[in-house]
Amino acid sequence: MQDCNQRIETTNTRPESFKIIGTGSCVPEKIVTNDDLTVFLDTSDEWIKTRTGIEQRHICTTETTSDLAVKAAQNALENAHTTVDEIDMILCATISGEYVCPSVAALVQRSLGAQCPCFDLSAACTGWIYLMDTAAAFFARGGIRKMLLIGAEAMSRIVNWHDRSTAVLFGDGAGAAVLEPGDHYLGSSFVTEGNDEVIAIPAKNGITPWYENEQKLPLVHMDGQETYKFAVSNLPKRVDEVLQKAGLQEGDIDWVIPHQANKRIIDSASRRLKHVPADHFCVNLQKYGNTSAASIPLLLDEWNRAGKFKDGDLLVMVAFGGGLSSAACLLRW
Repeated sequence: MQDCNQRIETTNTRPESFKIIGTGSCVPEKIVTNDDLTVFLDTSDEWIKTRTGIEQRHICTTETTSDLAVKAAQNALENAHTTVDEIDMILCATISGEYVCPSVAALVQRSLGAQCPCFDLSAACTGWIYLMDTAAAFFARGGIRKMLLIGAEAMSRIVNWHDRSTAVLFGDGAGAAVLEPGDHYLGSSFVTEGNDEVIAIPAKNGITPWYENEQKLPLVHMDGQETYKFAVSNLPKRVDEVLQKAGLQEGDIDWVIPHQANKRIIDSASRRLKHVPADHFCVNLQKYGNTSAASIPLLLDEWNRAGKFKDGDLLVMVAFGGGLSSAACLLRW
């Protein structure tokens, strides 16, 4: 089989960016409802729905993060009418892979039988948008025929299931997209504010006998109030910035695809973006909860397969998450 690096060098296309030609997604079979959580948490279906909008989430039982990623990738390839040997790069956004090394992208590569460079990107819930911008840079450099992007998370592995404030929020899933050269990616806006007080997932400390600091559990720690303040402040700002850079206005937006963290956060952003109808904010968190880097591509696939996007529609993807980070990008469908 031809070496992947040689194959890339022989391609001379140098587009400005890319376009999406196919999407896919995958969630575990196991559904955990709000009522299921009341068995071991001091909570209720009404309490969870009122504060988050979430009704259920999909949870891994035997599936791994890479299992979900592989299936989402296969579905995206099929939707794009693309074969594995056409893929020149695989990128995955995740914070919950089953290994520190190898990457989820590498495990996907092996499962698909691909022969191409691949790596993971870690940016928590903004990961998918960081991934899109990374892909745009590779396409601008030239030599990529088609690229496979994946957002995949098994958040159930790193959630503290005894902490009501976070356990009710998260779910597992994966979304993917196949890209090819084009001019549909129109711009982005990124902000990072280094912070480990509001959202943090400590790393495992291993078994070194010389480590003297506190051994924190490698689980999600989150200050809900501060996270909410950061989100409602930053989501509209990122949208306004990316529109300004592209010389566009709120009224030009056809669809907003926000990170699916909390319905109240999405509603607040909707009220601040006054010229975008509320029903043009895509929402599916009631079924999946917060799937971190997987939430936007999972939603993108659902809306795509439902036929809700028309050729030429202007999509804004916007997210916030650990870092603290917030990001938005513009895409022409």
